[in-house]
Amino acid sequence: MDRRRFLKTSTAAVTAMGVGTAPWRVAQAQATPIKIGLLAPLTGVVASGGKEMVEGVQFYLDQVKNEMGGRKVELVIEDDASNPDTALQKARRLVEQGNCHMLIGNLLANTGLAVANYVKGTGTPYFIPIIAADDLTQRARIKNVIRVAGYTASAFTHPFGDWCLKQGYKRIATISQDYTFGHEQCGGLAQVFTEGGGTIVQQFWHPLNTADFSPYLGQLAELKVDAIFAMETGADSTRLIQQYASFGLKEKTPLLMAMNGTDQSVIRTIGPECEGIVAAAHFAEGSDVPTTAKFEKEYEAKYGKIPSLYGFSMYSGMMWIDAALKKIDGKVEDRETFIETVLKTELDNSPLGKTVRFDDYGNPIYDVYIRKVVKRADGKFWNVPIETYPNVSQFWKYDPVTYLKQPPYSRTFQGIKKA
Repeated sequence: MDRRRFLKTSTAAVTAMGVGTAPWRVAQAQATPIKIGLLAPLTGVVASGGKEMVEGVQFYLDQVKNEMGGRKVELVIEDDASNPDTALQKARRLVEQGNCHMLIGNLLANTGLAVANYVKGTGTPYFIPIIAADDLTQRARIKNVIRVAGYTASAFTHPFGDWCLKQGYKRIATISQDYTFGHEQCGGLAQVFTEGGGTIVQQFWHPLNTADFSPYLGQLAELKVDAIFAMETGADSTRLIQQYASFGLKEKTPLLMAMNGTDQSVIRTIGPECEGIVAAAHFAEGSDVPTTAKFEKEYEAKYGKIPSLYGFSMYSGMMWIDAALKKIDGKVEDRETFIETVLKTELDNSPLGKTVRFDDYGNPIYDVYIRKVVKRADGKFWNVPIETYPNVSQFWKYDPVTYLKQPPYSRTFQGIKKA
């Protein structure tokens, strides 16, 4: 009997005996690497954050000797160029040509939504530690799109709106990049702030990669507001912070920012212009929580810089995936079991120092820090917690069913309650 006929006959015999998948096929699968496709913006307006994403993944893989769930890992990296069309093209390449078992990454909401819509048809597990489009764990949930170590855009600005009210702020203006992530972060703050009696005086929206903010800053300077909230990422954040200070606004009106605005990928490139800015996030690299401090020191020792939100999120996302893979002995080919296991897994050893679990909609529940940018003894700037909101849900204090009946935050719906 030739080898081909022997293998065919043997496989049929094993299946007929009720064993299911032949043991040699299982062993063969276990012997092959787990292929992970990483999508990150390595060019474009948020390229600095994209590079930190890659570092976070590689940092984790280095620590586990490039092995997850008992199998070697093959990492394939693609640049999404901060562009939805490019992200979709690269995702297809990773899945259809690269035969990746899973995808992880993307940074901008529009790139993540493009990939999410694609994998909805393929069933490929897609992990999003950074993509924060609210509806991916709300009105338009896709089961194989999983927010490991991630967050919704509005989750942290809900408590931030509450914090603003407690500071006695009555009137706030907002300025933001004009895309989904900005709409949702501004909306989260605006809804809670106005429902508590505050007023959003005016909102400004600008395109990605805005070089000159003076037209907006000139108008903001004329408004009688208690604070200004800015939602910026990457180079836009650097430019806004610098121009805000040079325009003379820093000494007059407190600048509040979304968490990505004061991320390390931004503030390590600028000087005292960033000092004193307040933002809300679940990760604060200047926290004195022992596990956070340990992670920060190890990361800085390896890369020569303080870890960013992007590096931390990707590192923790890989840790969460690995925890699930260990439970199923690395059998990533069984997609349904793999996805179900991830959703049931709690992350209990992350740099946050507290166990994190998914809510019923597949979104992690975190303690949220109100963070302030301060200067370390060595002259470097980092985010230090000044107040904590424990166990914050993506729905804040709203009933989920009632909350989901309102439209998603957008440029035209900001949840603003009129006085």
